[in-house]
Amino acid sequence: MKEKFYQYIQQLQDTITSKLEVIDGEATFQEDLWQRPEGGGGRTRVIENGRVFEKGGVNISAVHGPLPKAMQSYFKVDDVDFFACGLSLVLHPKNPFVPTVHANWRYFEMYDKAGNIVDSWFGGGQDLTPYYLFEEDARHFHEVCKTACDQHNPSFYPDFKKKCDTYFWNAHRDEARGIGGLFFDYCKANETMDMSAWYDFVTEVGDSFLSAYVPIVEKRKDLPYTQKNRDWQEIRRGRYVEFNLVHDKGTLFGLKTNGRIESILMSLPPHVQWVYDHHPEKGSEEEKLITVLKNPKAWV
Repeated sequence: MKEKFYQYIQQLQDTITSKLEVIDGEATFQEDLWQRPEGGGGRTRVIENGRVFEKGGVNISAVHGPLPKAMQSYFKVDDVDFFACGLSLVLHPKNPFVPTVHANWRYFEMYDKAGNIVDSWFGGGQDLTPYYLFEEDARHFHEVCKTACDQHNPSFYPDFKKKCDTYFWNAHRDEARGIGGLFFDYCKANETMDMSAWYDFVTEVGDSFLSAYVPIVEKRKDLPYTQKNRDWQEIRRGRYVEFNLVHDKGTLFGLKTNGRIESILMSLPPHVQWVYDHHPEKGSEEEKLITVLKNPKAWV
């Protein structure tokens, strides 16, 4: 399974980066190959200062070795070995009317000292963080997510949508990071889904990503915007940074397993503002977004 999934994310990285370069029309992805001293490595691809994408990364990694002590405590296991591979992406567009997007699809195995698999699971999801709320964009993104889920189990979309709203919650701000999507983790073999069935589901979601995001980018990337719009985008990006550094489990895992710092922190936007005690004007489009972030809603 690990070889099969690693091959899949290599191909998916190629598909996604090729399409994004066409959309941008100016910038291309810089590629870095890196090795992890304890075992494994990855292929980082970053795009910067493009016509459409101000900064973005589409990264894959496959790392292995003894599970670090900090993660043993987290997973409540003894001295075991692990393998983890996945694709993680974040895109920060230049135009404030184009949403930031995040996606991740991953597979994890743990082994005893004899090399036997003692646990394995899939995880992942995709979620949208707009700066201005276009409800038709939100509905489109969620409809694509629901369609992918419904191919496998009609309970998946409402379940994983709720998990996404719960997970991407900036607790110290009492608001969502964005308008959600899907989030699933610890997808293990059970009476209805073996690991091959979970593989089929996760890859279905991965294959749906471009259909979920690209039409939104194409619709919004050339809209005119003002400095006020840009300032609001940068203030909201600050909340994005706060979530990634305070709450995100993927960031925590990477930092505690001696992951590559540049690849882990590529999710951070290049231009951000923290304005003291900032509140949007009453009745404004900016306030409209905050209202939804305070009270996540059903989009489909």
